Amino acid sequence: MIRPDTVLVNRKRILQLNGRKLLQGPVIYWMSRDQRVRDNWALLYAFEIAAELNTYVLVAFALTGSFPGANLRHYGFMLRGLAEIERMLAAKNIPFRLVTGNPPESIGMLAKDVKAGAIVTDFDPLRIKKEWKNELVKIIDVPLFEVDAHNVVPCHIASDKQEFGAYTIRPKIKRLLNEYIEEFPEIPASVNIGNREGVKGTNGRVLTTPTDWDAVKKILFASINTEIREVTWLVPGEDAARTVLDNFIRNRLPVYNERRNDPNAGAVSDLSPFLHFGQISAQRIALELIKTSPGDQNSEAFLEELIVRRELSDNFCHYNPFYDSFEGFPSWAKSTLHSHRNDEREYIYSKDQFETGSTHDRLWNAAQGEMVTKGKMHGYMRMYWAKKILEWTSSPEEALAIAISLNDKYELDGRDPNGYTGCAWSVGGVHDRAWGERPVFGKVRYMNDKGCKRKFNTAEYIKTHLNQRS
Repeated sequence: MIRPDTVLVNRKRILQLNGRKLLQGPVIYWMSRDQRVRDNWALLYAFEIAAELNTYVLVAFALTGSFPGANLRHYGFMLRGLAEIERMLAAKNIPFRLVTGNPPESIGMLAKDVKAGAIVTDFDPLRIKKEWKNELVKIIDVPLFEVDAHNVVPCHIASDKQEFGAYTIRPKIKRLLNEYIEEFPEIPASVNIGNREGVKGTNGRVLTTPTDWDAVKKILFASINTEIREVTWLVPGEDAARTVLDNFIRNRLPVYNERRNDPNAGAVSDLSPFLHFGQISAQRIALELIKTSPGDQNSEAFLEELIVRRELSDNFCHYNPFYDSFEGFPSWAKSTLHSHRNDEREYIYSKDQFETGSTHDRLWNAAQGEMVTKGKMHGYMRMYWAKKILEWTSSPEEALAIAISLNDKYELDGRDPNGYTGCAWSVGGVHDRAWGERPVFGKVRYMNDKGCKRKFNTAEYIKTHLNQRS
């Protein structure tokens, strides 16, 4: 039972994933999706339990070299952020432990080694993360709590089913926002009681000596794809994320609503990689926008994307087990795509041709070049990019597989609910309505380069990105 005077986190954010009772021992926060110290509801809840047990919190991250789709670009960005987290935790006397191998087994072994009293982790709707948690509950004898630290309105509270689209989830979220859009409390200094000498396991071995990040990288990089180079234009980590946010609010937000669909305008936030790795809280971003530009049309437009659209993506992946396959499309889209399955395609390209930007369409090739080089494609171009893959492949199944594969391989925010949902929207009409029927697409929304030309200077975009592929 948590004492009322130590409550930090809204109880509706929290789910217990097993029926175990609290034991006396340290509380492990298994950091996964939300890789930050500040503004982290899951970490704060770990401290609530620690206060009740009069013990300390041990932050653990389970590093595996076999996460689907991840490569040097993603691991490099993530590891630099984790190194900053370790430094920030050390300044607060909070121990940190990097474990390797199969994540549930590694966390389970750590819990046994330190005789943990409870484990807290963050919410993630993706299949692999759910499987990890299901495996963990089978091997631990302490409670496992899941806290939605990623969404402003917790996913399971916003809706208990898959929503049809933004128009159905929007009113549900807006009704609940006032309850959840609250300022974050600080980590209570009175419970920062990590042992400066390091956490010791049952055999007396110190488990929390400073991480040798160079050694970690050397071992990890020997087993992963290192062909996709790290980006240099974006610095990872909590501090960098806040700098990017401040820059967006000062310099880009004033023109966001008017120019966000122009890839040449530099009006977007560039926060998606930080949001993907949890290096900044969406709630913190929302709080800062509300504070600086309340009711402003630019803020409202951005908050629609940040809260409604992002949380719609989590809803889709959480409640639809087929979020990355044709089976996950709505019935009308599956029917119309199937009826046009044998339509003649003017062009057919292989995955290799797409990956190397070797299509007949210079605009599409430029979009692929932007993604390969920067690790981030402009959102409007990502829609065009994915829809053309549907147009130039032999089946919607192949189109979806190629779009997901390339998105996950090159985008810093790949392997994410937003990416899976965006590909499913482009190829399979998810969260969209039926449009006028046409070859190949059926009633799925169509896009072409003429539409792009009406929105922005495509020649300038092509000049910038076409020959930038590495």
